Amino acid sequence: MGIVGVGIDVAEIERFEASLERTPGLVGRLFLESELLLPSGERRGAASLAVRFAAKEALAKALGAPSGLHWTDAEVYVEDSGQPRLRVTGTVAARAAQLGVKSWHVSLSHDAGVASAVVIAEG
Repeated sequence: MGIVGVGIDVAEIERFEASLERTPGLVGRLFLESELLLPSGERRGAASLAVRFAAKEALAKALGAPSGLHWTDAEVYVEDSGQPRLRVTGTVAARAAQLGVKSWHVSLSHDAGVASAVVIAEG
């Protein structure tokens, strides 16, 4: 089937961090507990969270940006090899299935105060 959708997003790290500080409940609406912690058990920094948020935004765009997706139905994680991955459930998995998505390709980066992510949905 080929490429079903492509999404890209950027987030200014300082602005994203200020949003999290200003709205404490936002963290729980955007991230799963597993996304908040490093393998050591320490809490992730603002750049790491901002890039995960950018990936979720890019994922939504790759799916056509439909309403009703839940942020916590997409988990951004990194394999031991360093390869970023997506795990989808619930509303996100349902939309992906509707479009025929079989696999995801993810690229994450943060530099110079900006976090960026690209997501490709493949059928």
